[in-house]
Amino acid sequence: MRLLRPVRLLVPAIAVLAALGLVLVVSLIAFTVNGGGARSTTAFGTCDAGLNGGVSLAGAAGGTTAATLSDEQRTNAATIIGVARGMGAPPRAWLVALATALQESTLRNINYGDRDSLGLFQQRPSQGWGSPAEVTDPVYSTTIFIERLLEVPGWETMPVTVAAQTVQRSAFPNAYAKWEGLAAELVQGLADVADPIGCRPTAVLAEGVAGTAIAFALDQVGDPYLWGGNGPDRWDCSGLLVAAFREAGVTIPRVSRDQYNAGGHLPVRDMQPGDLLFYATDRNDPRTIHHVAMYIGNDQMVEAPYTGEFVRVRPVPWDYEELVPLATRPGTAPNRA
Repeated sequence: MRLLRPVRLLVPAIAVLAALGLVLVVSLIAFTVNGGGARSTTAFGTCDAGLNGGVSLAGAAGGTTAATLSDEQRTNAATIIGVARGMGAPPRAWLVALATALQESTLRNINYGDRDSLGLFQQRPSQGWGSPAEVTDPVYSTTIFIERLLEVPGWETMPVTVAAQTVQRSAFPNAYAKWEGLAAELVQGLADVADPIGCRPTAVLAEGVAGTAIAFALDQVGDPYLWGGNGPDRWDCSGLLVAAFREAGVTIPRVSRDQYNAGGHLPVRDMQPGDLLFYATDRNDPRTIHHVAMYIGNDQMVEAPYTGEFVRVRPVPWDYEELVPLATRPGTAPNRA
């Protein structure tokens, strides 16, 4: 082995005020490799089929994160959550509403839009959503959106983007998908709901798989990067991981964007050794993924970075703006709601 280098009807105002008072909560869980494989613990992921498809065609603000939202946007997000909660709607409905408002107005209560569209949800008075004054009232506009969502048969089992489109009837039906990760992050942070999507647990890897894949990747440390490289002594980011998991008896796709969908998802900060993490030019849109690495524990990852560099171990850049909020556990079943 080579040397190793070092997220119409008003409701009681108290529900909204309570939501505004909540604070963001972020949990960080540390994991270790045991006996060459991941420990048999359960992690819940923010996941949905809708997250894997759909590129916004409406020019939505790429790269937006909870940390970059303005006070106005946070207030509107808290209002949406407070109203929906006060109506007795489940957290998944809050998430659908937030993803919709993020796409339609980027959580801004605007007094303009396509044709007569107005407000957080860009609702049209001419289409029966209410008067201009009503649809620009965040409480009213959220209330009527949630009412119409709850009337949709089977909305709870639809991908978020499909549920949103069924209510909105947008010209861009897949555009809501790219906001699901951020919407889930807001529900988790503003309302302290650990699993707003209601996903099944992310399965654990078979004993020894993570350890074998990690050992193989570490044995390549120092090999040069080569775009399209599949080994045995030159690698690109995804080629290295194909070989590592093949060594452990798990087959994964060749391209990083496809590797994202090669297993169950979980929040990136809940990774265990052997899980894959990704960079994307728009962290909310998996179709823009351009790099993959493998988590090895203790806040470290192994990767084949880029031309001119070598396979290396480095700290996970937790605050990097391109870090995708979901990690993938390769070879496990998708954990979509």
